[in-house]
Amino acid sequence: MKILAIVPSFNEEKNIVGVIESIKAENSLIDILVVDDGSEDHTSRAAVSTGRASLIKLSCNLGIGGAVQTGLKFARQHDYDLAFQFDGDGQHISSEIEKLLAPIRRDEADVVIGSRFCQDGGVFKSSLLRRVGIKIFEVLNSLLIRQRITDNTSGFRAYNRKAIDFLAGNYPMDYPEPETIILLGRNGFTLKEVFVTMRERVHGNSSITGLETAYYMIKVMLAVLVTFLRPKIVKD
Repeated sequence: MKILAIVPSFNEEKNIVGVIESIKAENSLIDILVVDDGSEDHTSRAAVSTGRASLIKLSCNLGIGGAVQTGLKFARQHDYDLAFQFDGDGQHISSEIEKLLAPIRRDEADVVIGSRFCQDGGVFKSSLLRRVGIKIFEVLNSLLIRQRITDNTSGFRAYNRKAIDFLAGNYPMDYPEPETIILLGRNGFTLKEVFVTMRERVHGNSSITGLETAYYMIKVMLAVLVTFLRPKIVKD
């Protein structure tokens, strides 16, 4: 299988080299594409310095949706069998990549999501407000697409060729992680979760904090409902 790691990155100069090296240490045959989403630091220079990754540098910041879709378009253009998103902030753990890819290799799912919450005893820490929002999204998705997803905001995801082709032309821009789940479920794709752990960020900060979490949650719920109400793209 031709496998591509899509690494969306924004101002990750201090993290990106470690991310690239960790992926290659886990599986040297995986190709890596760093999508620099208009960084204001030296993310691109650091990525290129490794000599182990391809680079697309976007001229302006498109957000995570635009960066991931750029990677999916690249995967489709270069005929990859499988692609996975591995964020450039260093939170994902490379030793869990194969855990994410295995269900696709076995044709058990079109899309696999690395979840921090689908197994009892997980140790990932988050605020009470975030945990409430995560639970709301879980219930909402179960009602809308009849597939239970416990970690709708996870950026650790793998896609088979069919999903790559579909999302390369239809990837949501506003709140892509939760919207994509609804879009895929609405259009007949099979989703599966596997339990993963994630590190705390070493450098940089989350873009959503404090009361912004509640505001974000309300906007995402509205976006998810709008996505669900749109006509199917894949016809039965």
